Amino acid sequence: LAHGDPPLPDIFLSYNREDQAAARRFAKAFEGQGFKVWWDATLRSGEAYDEVTEAALREAKAVVVLWSKKSVVSRWVRAEATLADRTRTLVPAMIEPCERPIMFELTQTAELAHWQGAADDKAWLAFLGDVKRFLEKERAAAPPVVPSIERGPAPPELKKGERGEAPSLAVLPFANRSGLPEDEVFAIGMVEDVIDALSQGVNIRVIASSATARFRTGAIPDLDAMARQLGVRYILEGNVRRTGANLRVTAQIVEAASGAILWTQKFDRPLTELAALQEALVLDVAAHLDAQVYRIEMERALKKPTDLTAWEAVTRALAAFREITDESISTALEEAQRAVAIAPDYGLAHAVLAMTTSVVYLFTSTDDPAEVARVRGHVDRALALDPDNAVVLAFVAGALSLSGQPQEGLRLAERAASLSPAMSFAHNARGMACILLDRFEEGIAHFDTETRTAPGAHTEYLSHTWHSNAHIRAGRWEEAMRAVDRALALNPDFSLALAAKAFLCRRDGRVGEARDLLLRVRQAEPAATLAIWELRIRRRFVRNPVVEELLAHLRALWAETAPSG
Repeated sequence: LAHGDPPLPDIFLSYNREDQAAARRFAKAFEGQGFKVWWDATLRSGEAYDEVTEAALREAKAVVVLWSKKSVVSRWVRAEATLADRTRTLVPAMIEPCERPIMFELTQTAELAHWQGAADDKAWLAFLGDVKRFLEKERAAAPPVVPSIERGPAPPELKKGERGEAPSLAVLPFANRSGLPEDEVFAIGMVEDVIDALSQGVNIRVIASSATARFRTGAIPDLDAMARQLGVRYILEGNVRRTGANLRVTAQIVEAASGAILWTQKFDRPLTELAALQEALVLDVAAHLDAQVYRIEMERALKKPTDLTAWEAVTRALAAFREITDESISTALEEAQRAVAIAPDYGLAHAVLAMTTSVVYLFTSTDDPAEVARVRGHVDRALALDPDNAVVLAFVAGALSLSGQPQEGLRLAERAASLSPAMSFAHNARGMACILLDRFEEGIAHFDTETRTAPGAHTEYLSHTWHSNAHIRAGRWEEAMRAVDRALALNPDFSLALAAKAFLCRRDGRVGEARDLLLRVRQAEPAATLAIWELRIRRRFVRNPVVEELLAHLRALWAETAPSG
């Protein structure tokens, strides 16, 4: 410390502002034991950490986190607890009955909701003993790059299968409703081609047609029994028939256990064009099936209360990106951390943790090399565990691009796409990397491919926002406005799209509309400062000269929408 700076604390006290009375009890009790305590109610005022406060947090030998109903939803307290967990200085206590954040459920936590400051209280004395043991330890020289959730106490007695996997599906022979021999040949070929196309994706495990060939003729009396025999969760049924000048393919997904029809759709092609368009028809059917099954699986995972597999936790993490808010980003991060805790050697869990960590960096982190190194640590761990898995490669590629390493991200995304051409996120990762490298047309083409391989995906609004990014970089303002409007039609509250439209409106002279849009952004994210928004713009438009024009619009609109008084 510089001359005149206060001594670094023994204990950093992390709490929510509304729990200040309880925090005061703890601070006084610790100080009564002769310990130096850092506690500061202004820490959660909405401003970034200053250097002294962050130094106190990092240098404290014990970080006492007071969990309450307010603190568990405070991003400041969560951030402090996360850093303490990473540096192995976390000593948490419950001061009110509440549900702790998922990533801290495995951490031993003192129950002190009843404690009002009595020095002889047994629970307090036990907690005080835990804190003293932390203070006696030598603090690690530097925090590790990989968060301790990946090396901390594992859940007891992990059972076989807890890693989990994508759901299984059987494609039954398609019925020929036309009765024509040539349509029978088409129906048989259709099934083979759909199975082949689905096998190139990552959201469904599809069994071979040889396992279902015996069901080619006759009714299936017991769908559930057949599914148990085949070992699948879903059944795809279909038929082909002629309707006038068209050939119609109808497909439906059935949940085997209940017999419920979960999805059905018709696909029509002119008979005159069928030979040329058969491949496109197959890819269209397969893309809808893959996206729809994954949507169903997301809802299933979100509704499952306990006993999650790592695959289900990963699915819940990705489901959180149906919107981008502080809360959804935090949820995605916690679910990815949960997946790693369930299955520490699961490459996909580490890859999704890398991706979610990079989103946290993109949206909320300052320019701290340690944050980029943290993303890199998750990337390296995922690649070490599963270097030839296309979905792992795609997610780490996205993580690298979002954390300022798009060239390497593009290399890995290209490899992912070559291994699994039908995997939508591989094309998403390619698109992000290309746009960040100012390769506009390539990036747009990759996002168009993503949309074709995952029609109706829950993250489609993000793809349109990247389209807008590419057009802004290229100076194509009308195209940018159309793309951002498509994004907002799918997610009207997405802050990045609202901000982009505000800049475009202001540039077009529609100043009042621009102010209204940025006001919505500020109201949706009251804790996001001008400095945070400037970082977001710089990172999204890095390496492109348009960034300075966007920043000028941002600063002007920020001043114009400042609260009065």
